[in-house]
Amino acid sequence: MSKEAETLAHDRDEHIEHPAKLLRITQMVRALLDEVRQTPLDESARKRMRDIYENSLKQLKDALSEDLQRELELFVVPFDRNPSESEIRVAQAQLVGWLEGLLHGIQAALWAQHVEAQAQLQEMRRRSLPDGRPELSQDGDRSSAVGQYL
Repeated sequence: MSKEAETLAHDRDEHIEHPAKLLRITQMVRALLDEVRQTPLDESARKRMRDIYENSLKQLKDALSEDLQRELELFVVPFDRNPSESEIRVAQAQLVGWLEGLLHGIQAALWAQHVEAQAQLQEMRRRSLPDGRPELSQDGDRSSAVGQYL
């Protein structure tokens, strides 16, 4: 891990306890948002959506580190009454947006780790080869090496 990444990791303890749970909740909330957009909701349906929304938030918090829980709490506000259709749409869209941002952040972190690991591997390979000996090509071929024996 690079020095910059280590510093960021120490500054904020952002991790996911249960990534599969996070993905399931994200997919469910996204599907609910699509449904809410297409269906008019009566009072009982809005109450049910509020309950699902609040349960989703509770389940998400169980899967997130304390830092991510605090960040999530900054963006979501629990309903104090039966919400209107518009309030449900806004709340669901906000939650989906936050979750998608979180997933993109995870992907970016994984990609950065991959790039860092490849750079470290290349550096290890470079250091392990004695002077004058050709490096391996990407596919491990040494065909360009002079004086190769069978």
